[in-house]
Amino acid sequence: MAASADPRATLRAGLPDRYLTPEDVATLFGVSIETVYAWRKKRTGPVGFRVGRHVRYDPAAVYAWVARQSAETAA
Repeated sequence: MAASADPRATLRAGLPDRYLTPEDVATLFGVSIETVYAWRKKRTGPVGFRVGRHVRYDPAAVYAWVARQSAETAA
């Protein structure tokens, strides 16, 4: 998979075969990278984890977070 691939296109085709970076998550939702880090700090966004000094997101966890947000909005 190319490093410059659009994460939105990857998710549309199914779950990607790699962990997402904070930049991928920001692009996916059309928000700033600062927003992604604020979500992490407040524990309101998708669950991320550390790999050394880097934060990564499991695509399945991001998908589950979106599903929860959708369910809460619909309720």
